[in-house]
Amino acid sequence: MPIKKTLIPIGGLGTRLYPLTVDTSKPMVRFLNNFLIDYTLSELAYRGINEVFLGVSGYYNYRDVYDHLGERFKVKIDGEIKSIKLRYQPNEDSIGNAHSVKIMADYYDIYDDVLVFQGDTVASINVNNIYKFHQSNDAFMTIVLKEIVEPEKLRQFGVAKIDENMRIESFVEKPSNPNELPSRLVNTGIYLLSSDFVKFLRSSEFNEILKLGKGDFGKDIIPYIISKNYKVMGYVSNSYWFDVGTLESFMEASYYLLNNLDKERLHVETEYRNVYMQGMSKRSKNDHIEIIEKIATNKIIVSGKNLIGRHVKIGENVKLSSSIIDNYTVVENDMEISNSIVMDRSLLKTGSIIKNSILGRHVKIGENVKIINSHLGNNVIIGDNAELINSSIWPHRSIESKSSIVDRKII
Repeated sequence: MPIKKTLIPIGGLGTRLYPLTVDTSKPMVRFLNNFLIDYTLSELAYRGINEVFLGVSGYYNYRDVYDHLGERFKVKIDGEIKSIKLRYQPNEDSIGNAHSVKIMADYYDIYDDVLVFQGDTVASINVNNIYKFHQSNDAFMTIVLKEIVEPEKLRQFGVAKIDENMRIESFVEKPSNPNELPSRLVNTGIYLLSSDFVKFLRSSEFNEILKLGKGDFGKDIIPYIISKNYKVMGYVSNSYWFDVGTLESFMEASYYLLNNLDKERLHVETEYRNVYMQGMSKRSKNDHIEIIEKIATNKIIVSGKNLIGRHVKIGENVKLSSSIIDNYTVVENDMEISNSIVMDRSLLKTGSIIKNSILGRHVKIGENVKIINSHLGNNVIIGDNAELINSSIWPHRSIESKSSIVDRKII
């Protein structure tokens, strides 16, 4: 019987994504002009999952996610509406993602094999192939692995040591010397747990581990079960995978998907010269026509692939290159936006330059502003003629006109 249930632990403050997550639950960060959690759920729906248990931790995580999703998630796949039933972790504190899974398994009487998917993961996964591999090896737990080539990236993850049969013998956590490793296969945080593993979560053995304050899969539980000779297998994925817990990987994932996903997955209704436009209402279609006319008459100069959300207004003499512009954003005249993400309901006034940056939700940028390699939280106001380079601005901050902020954090 195929896997139909997925548990997603959603905890932590998301500090590596500051300033985007200072005042926002990580799953509710805008991603490809939608919410990150929506992308995750749509991927699971594409893979045949029909029931998801969300291990929300804390009030803000629960409130933001529940208020947005409710108890059903629907997505159109090949012209048909697919629905996922959603359930939430009860108001019980967890001390790690494995403990969160235990709480949900206990509360919802889960006893069968399940998939565990992390809340800050963007990945394409063939659930059926993973499950066939898992069953054929009679695995206690199967961990999806991904080959990472870049040495600096390897430092961020647990690297697997595997035998000739793909059984995992150990992990080297966040290696200091990436050149001396047993492999380049890292733990993606995507797990297939057998019913025996789910039973183990209810055991006195697991409870003793919890009493030590240890309840995290990567740090605590996986090293323990390997040491006790439980069969932990590694399945190597050849599809894309990103841990979007950092600003760099968030941008990398955004651009990879923009350039590789099909139009349906990006909710694109209109395309012109590699500008993808979202929105299917009559008003949205009129906005698309206006943008197309400006591109055709060189009032908007485009390069690379760009994603434009619903009800976006773009002025004249605008250069737009490899960027993502979210819903209800206004871009005035004489602007240059390149390799940047501008989230919803932002206002970018005349004469400004935005490069290699992320602008949060509801941001106002004054006239003749320069923003380079910088990250702005939600509801930030930047005065006229200001300059931000290699800097981060926390949410709800105002930067005075003519300010020059270089290599700083404004908290």
